[in-house]
Formats: sequence, C-alpha cells, structure tokens
Amino acid sequence: MKINVMTDILEANDRIAAANRQVFDRHRNLVLNLMSSPGAGKTTLLEKTAEALQGRLRLGIVVGDIETTRDKERLDRHGLPVVQLTTGSACHLDANMVSSALPHIDLAGVDVLVIENVGNLVCPAEFKVGEDFKVMILSVTEGDEKPLKYPLMFRESSLLLINKVDLLNHTNFSLNEAKANARKINPDMEIIDISCVTGQGIPEWMAWLAGCYQKKFGTKSRA
Repeated sequence: MKINVMTDILEANDRIAAANRQVFDRHRNLVLNLMSSPGAGKTTLLEKTAEALQGRLRLGIVVGDIETTRDKERLDRHGLPVVQLTTGSACHLDANMVSSALPHIDLAGVDVLVIENVGNLVCPAEFKVGEDFKVMILSVTEGDEKPLKYPLMFRESSLLLINKVDLLNHTNFSLNEAKANARKINPDMEIIDISCVTGQGIPEWMAWLAGCYQKKFGTKSRA
C-alpha cells in the first residue's frame, strides 16, 4: 500500500485555503502571498507600501516569522492592522495558520491584505493560503541565477519585484539575465524593478495593486 503523505497534506491545505478565499472574497479583500528569501526586503517594502497607499487602499498584514516579533513591531508604527504568526520551526505559512489569524484582524476595514510569508525560496510556494496572487521579491544581492535554481516560486508567482536596484553598481547582478531566467520559468510573470531607498518602481507597484483591486471588484477602493 502506497501512502502519499505530501499529497494528503496539500489536499487538506487546499481545502482550508479555499475556505479562507471565501472569507476574503466576502470581505472584498485583495490578498497577496508575499514571498522571498530572508533579507530580500519584504518588510521594508510593506513599510513603503503603507506610506504610498495612504488615502487610496487600506492595507492589512499577516506577518509570518520563525521567531521574534521584530517585523510586526516595525509595521505597527505605521498604524496598520497587523497580526503576527510565529511558526517555531516551520519554514512557511500554510492555510490553517492563516485561518487562525483571521479572527484577529478586521477584514471589513482592509482592501489589500498582504500575507508576509516566512523567508524561504522553497516551501512557501508549495502552500496556498487563500491568496489571489503570489508575489515574490528577488534582491540584486542574491544572484541572477535564482529563478533557475528555485523554479517553483517563480513559476507560481504572478509578479516579481527585483529589489535593491540602487545597489546594482556594487554587485555583479545582471537585470537582463535575471529577467530572462525568470521568464524561462514563467513567461507570463510581470516584473518591476524597485528600490525602497530611492523609491524607484514604487509608483508602478502601487499601480499594479490598484489595477488588481479594480479588476477583482470593479472599483478602485471602498473608501
């Protein structure tokens, strides 16, 4: 008798993710699963996003970390609704973990809910959490070959944000090579170059968010 444990785990996860999605849709939430390796700039991007979205779309965040509440504390300073999920040894968030966070956030007061996944280029891409889109960040300090070495995350993501482009002159990272590698894995992936230091690409990121919200709900926001 063959028992495929991973298949069973993913099927159970997908059922919970579908239930999460129903909750999000009922509350008119655009939900993003934000993924990257550790240190690529997820939390800094969310801080810049909170500043740029003021008066436009209301942002809420679920933060996943193995230990500490440091990222949540940073985001709390922006007056956002933020819920912390501490996973212990788990290298990703799954649908059940996200479900446990939902009673602690006022989804009716949120337009865009970002689930900041645990920093990892492998496991987070395997688990749906109820999101509309997976978005990933690749920083120029990591290497332009990453799409080929970690294809699943690039295959699953709708948008790639190439971050820290202000540091390009201090690395051997090739934007052209990284984009070509990413599109070998996922030809339909959208790509935006960003810098949370200079602000490059932030308007394009805001336009992408607004466009996704409008496409899903037929309006720019509920405000």
